[in-house]
Amino acid sequence: MSPDHGLLMYEGKAKRIYACKDIDSVLVEFKNDATAFNALKHSQLEGKGRINCQISASLFELLEQEGIPNHYLGLLSEEWMMVQKVEVIPLEIVVRNIATGSLCKQTPIIEGKELSPPLLDLYYKDDSLSDPLLTESRLEILGIVSHAKRLEIEKLARWVNDFLKDFLDKIDLVLVDFKLEMGINNSGELLVADEISPDTCRIWDKRTLDSNDRILDKDRFRQDLGGVVEAYGEILKRVQGVTSKPRNYK
Repeated sequence: MSPDHGLLMYEGKAKRIYACKDIDSVLVEFKNDATAFNALKHSQLEGKGRINCQISASLFELLEQEGIPNHYLGLLSEEWMMVQKVEVIPLEIVVRNIATGSLCKQTPIIEGKELSPPLLDLYYKDDSLSDPLLTESRLEILGIVSHAKRLEIEKLARWVNDFLKDFLDKIDLVLVDFKLEMGINNSGELLVADEISPDTCRIWDKRTLDSNDRILDKDRFRQDLGGVVEAYGEILKRVQGVTSKPRNYK
């Protein structure tokens, strides 16, 4: 059952965002849609929205405890969360700890190579352009953010990576790479936004060496490996095993 909400403000591949009474906040509904390859591949996976919402809530609360600013305010139900309203910066910030995926397809870097320091890439967030990789010069021409703000974004992304990588390692999970989105709230603060879930992270299981079985993220859907919801559920089980229940929004 959905909570009371205002007009639909935005619908993306995996979430819907609604207005609410508080003009500084919005409601986020996590959908069961699974997409890949710029939504060319699409399916409905029962329970996926609930799992991603719960994982995101727990991880956002951990980031908050670490002092990492993010938009999360609390849960309204298993699939709905209240977050601060932000002006999303049209960048996808990707941090890579291990080489895989597009990095290995586009460069001679060997699959599985550990990247030290982690590689941070910025992409222009625009599906119609297939989210192109940005060079520093292109970023400057586009004028998306100032040089100072870009450095702030990169510093925050690396902080998130350091924290999440360490946390997940303690529950036998490997943070291979992940995508972040950030935004500016009504007070002018830079916040981690969107979600942090197996939809936006590559996560491997340290408890198995099999190259397919270890995949607990969206690559299971991309590669037709099956067991997507079960893999996501395994991450949720391990996260919930060492964290307190996410708070409800009041």
